[in-house]
Amino acid sequence: MTAALVTGATGFVGHHLVAALRQRGFSVRVLALPGEDTSALEREHGVVVHRGDVRDAGALPAAMRGADVVFHLAAVHGLWRPRQEYEDVNVRGADNVCRAALAARVARLVHVSSWTVYGMGLPGAVREDAPLRPILDAYAVTKARADAAVRRLAKEQGLPAVVVRPGTMFGPGDRVNFGRMADRLRSGKVIVIGSGRNVLPFVYVTDVVDGMIRAAERGKPGEAYNLCTDRPISQREMWVALAEELGAPPPRARAPYPLLYALAWGAEKAVLPGRQPLLTRLGVKLFGSENAHAIDKARSELGYAPRVPVREGVRLAAAWYREDSAGAATTAAAAAS
Repeated sequence: MTAALVTGATGFVGHHLVAALRQRGFSVRVLALPGEDTSALEREHGVVVHRGDVRDAGALPAAMRGADVVFHLAAVHGLWRPRQEYEDVNVRGADNVCRAALAARVARLVHVSSWTVYGMGLPGAVREDAPLRPILDAYAVTKARADAAVRRLAKEQGLPAVVVRPGTMFGPGDRVNFGRMADRLRSGKVIVIGSGRNVLPFVYVTDVVDGMIRAAERGKPGEAYNLCTDRPISQREMWVALAEELGAPPPRARAPYPLLYALAWGAEKAVLPGRQPLLTRLGVKLFGSENAHAIDKARSELGYAPRVPVREGVRLAAAWYREDSAGAATTAAAAAS
């Protein structure tokens, strides 16, 4: 039985990855922060929990010992957190994981990067050999630095690492991307940016998870692979699909991209410390610009083939969202009674 270590397993994507690994016969251990709730992972998937922090190199050897493959997902990705947190977790944490993997002689390390390392609004479907030119956003910049460092360690020190660059993942359990989108649509706060014909980088989570496992099994050390969809849908199509699934009216308000980008810049400057503005430049770029990525390399070298069309993924994620929202409402009502 192949032994896998997963960092960042308590997150949305981590839960899906652990489930897929167990279904495929892997034994799974996870590295979780002290105090993180791992009860669902232990109850549903029988994982072994190691407590530690990727920022602490001394916490990694025990978790790595005996692992055949490491999936490194742990990262800081929320907006408006101190810049040092992104540096410490996304860059230094990744370096700690890589060096621990070298010392433990693991057979394969899969480092989960991001499509944002390329930048946004680029022409055509971006390929893996494109330069890494992220926008000036702490998450994107630090993920790009870690991406390059992992590949450099593979080349210079023989680290058996493969880098994957997923699109924006969504699916059941996603409260960060899909949940917020659904909340905004139901509250009538969505504005279509520009014509709405630009394609979005969304990809269903189980397709990416399958790609991660294929990267562990078939990927070439030192190489990077886009794990995205080859059938992206437009901004307008995404909002219409979500509205249909939630029984809400589709957004009718529109605004030019330059105007919203300028307003986002102003909102970021005016926001109070520790708060997140209602509109951000990152959000405007994500939803308002063209963001497509080629998957030919992953298809040919990994056998990666996305199975869930984005439209079908919206249906599945919306079903979870409705159930989750109803459960939250029931819990709130019970607490108030």
